Amino acid sequence: MPDMPQHAHIATAVRYHEAVARGAVGEELARFFHADAVQHEFPNALFPDGVRRDLSAVLESAERGRGVISHQRFEVHNAVASGDQVALEVTWTGTLAVGLGGLPAGRVLRAHIAVFLEFRDGRIVSQRNYDCYDPLNSP
Repeated sequence: MPDMPQHAHIATAVRYHEAVARGAVGEELARFFHADAVQHEFPNALFPDGVRRDLSAVLESAERGRGVISHQRFEVHNAVASGDQVALEVTWTGTLAVGLGGLPAGRVLRAHIAVFLEFRDGRIVSQRNYDCYDPLNSP
């Protein structure tokens, strides 16, 4: 991410994405979230109907994801904060550990993401993701 003054919530948002990239689960991941957290992933190529998760579902999804993605990376290109709100522009790449919907294991997926985080008491209470995947059927 370009050098810029870092709002405390931006620093937390970047650390959160780094933890997800490392495959954080359980308490390591939960520490970023407020107990009332809600994550909303809007419709995209992998979740055509979108997904809404509470904290327990976020943690379960992270556990499942460890078996599907062997390696992932988030590159934060831009971040803006105002009060308790943070907006990030991110590129995600993930390597499939197993075949998924006709895609072979080892396939690298890429998504361009806008993520909006709201913080309460220093933790994420709301996360809204707009994930735009590169075509899944291209090599």
